Amino acid sequence: MVSLGVDGLRVLAVGGVGDNVVTGRVTVVVGRMVFVFPGRGSQWVGMARELMGGSLVFVARMDECGQVLEPFTDWRLADVLGDVDVLERTEVVQPVVWAVMVSLAAVWQSLGVVPDAVLGHSRGEVAAVVVAGALLLEEGACVVALCAGTLGVLAGCGGMTSLVLSARGVRALIGPGFSVAAVIGSSSVVVAGVPEALAVLEGLAGERDVRVR
Repeated sequence: MVSLGVDGLRVLAVGGVGDNVVTGRVTVVVGRMVFVFPGRGSQWVGMARELMGGSLVFVARMDECGQVLEPFTDWRLADVLGDVDVLERTEVVQPVVWAVMVSLAAVWQSLGVVPDAVLGHSRGEVAAVVVAGALLLEEGACVVALCAGTLGVLAGCGGMTSLVLSARGVRALIGPGFSVAAVIGSSSVVVAGVPEALAVLEGLAGERDVRVR
């Protein structure tokens, strides 16, 4: 969790923050709050397990998420939090991350931390609209599970690699057969391509000490 001021708002990052660094002029206005929900990549094996053992609010919301995800999945939410192999599957990890974010938000709200606005990236967008009340929990589960399931079917046909490098640096590194899928930040770019070509790119990036995921 990170609390910082951006454009007059105190921003609370709900989920993993990783090695990202936020810079710029900050103005804090007491009493205004934003929840920011990340997408896939913010997870880790075993996430939420301590909260499952220590927060009744978190457990209750996770149980609700598990129930509404059940019609769309062949796995149970409570069973996959510590499974490193299963969490590698796109159709699993995206709904799991969504459920954890929604449940974390419920914990903050139970403590009186109520957002004035919400923001989200990728599946974090679905978490944001559920927390805002624009979608019912059941509707959010349907959206996130069906989208993730579609991506799961396509898995193996192509892939994406995240590089800690500027967009200009990435474009200088890649050749035909690749495309820049997303520019996340000044030093975070996602490249799409066929798996074999991505493996070569990752090796090349490693030789140049560019971190990849």
